[in-house]
Formats: sequence, structure tokens, C-alpha cells
Amino acid sequence: MRIVKDGYPFIVLPLLAAVPVYLLWGLTWAVIPLVIAFYFAYFFRNPKRQIQVDPDVIYAPADGTVMAVEEFFDSEYLNEAAIKIIIFMSVFNVHVNRSPIAGEIKYQSYVCGQFVPANEEQASLVNERHALGIAGDKVKILVIQVAGLLARRIVSWRTLGNKVEQGELYGMIKFGSSLEIVVPKNVTVCVKKGDTTVGGKTVIGRIEDEL
Repeated sequence: MRIVKDGYPFIVLPLLAAVPVYLLWGLTWAVIPLVIAFYFAYFFRNPKRQIQVDPDVIYAPADGTVMAVEEFFDSEYLNEAAIKIIIFMSVFNVHVNRSPIAGEIKYQSYVCGQFVPANEEQASLVNERHALGIAGDKVKILVIQVAGLLARRIVSWRTLGNKVEQGELYGMIKFGSSLEIVVPKNVTVCVKKGDTTVGGKTVIGRIEDEL
């Protein structure tokens, strides 16, 4: 089990705090910062996954639960009728995010916003959000990281002009959040509300011939 580097400060600080707490108040109280450090190590985990590359499918970008599958017109990147899949990540899910397809990042937008719960409908409109438009050989998609009530920072390790491989790690959101994946209508969605997803493993869409 690997831990992403962004988690190191969260893990080290309570570990260091456990020493003076133990010296001043004993083992019983020192357990508290140790438990906190253990949780941060758990939260920032990055399990090793073998990605089965398939240019005809779109993988889930995150572990979580599908909250909605909606049809709408995307004017942000695709500029066409599209389908949006919303995946909610609880504080117990793996929080690293993976690219659903291979391609080049052609669009990027960051908006600093509020912190309403990520599973509420208005979260994507008012919360902190970071969007990446990825152009692949067969399809263009938009992936949006949306911060939640407890989230305080969206992290992205890739930027405009970078190329990403299918299943490659590209970022994370710290503490409770959601991912939105916008795909064109020539993608057959393979998940429904209530389904559980595994980042880089669960097929959420299959790319059909152009309409």
C-alpha cells in the first residue's frame, strides 16, 4: 500500500505530537494522535492497481458511489448534448483520481468556491471545482473535481497540454468530495445511480461509433 506525498505532513505532525503527549499525560492520551495519524495514512492511501488499457471504454476516475446520471447540454468543453455521471467519494474511499481515458489535456478551469456537502445537488455550482477536458483518439470528455464540506484543497498533478494515460493518477481532493464525468451521447453509460465504482477498474461507459 502506497501513500501519496501530499499526505506526509498530515501523518507526520500527529506522530510527532504523540511524543510530548505521552511524556506529559501518558499512553492513554498519546493514543489519540496515533489514531489520527493512522487515519491520515489510510485516507491518503494509493493502492497499486493493474490498469487494463482499452481505448473503447471509459473508466471511473474515482472510488465511490454513483449519485446521478444526467443528460444535459455541455457548454463548458464538449459544446454538445452530453451525459454527466456524478460519483460521490466519502471520507473512507480512496481519494486519488485517475484519468478515464488516454489523451491530451486541452481544457482546464479552476474555480474557488464554497464548501457545501459534495453530495448535494448545488455543490458542483457553488463549491471549489477543477475541470480538465481530455481529448482522446475516439472521444472527448470533461472530468470535474468538486470539493465537499470538509475538503479544503483540490490537488492536480497534471495541467493544460499534458498527456495522460488511461488510469494514470492525475490528482486528488482532500477529505470528502465528488467527481463529475461529462461524456458525449455516443458513449453508452454502463452504470446507474447507487452503483459502486473503483477508479481505473469500473467501466462507466463504452464508446460507440460517432452519431
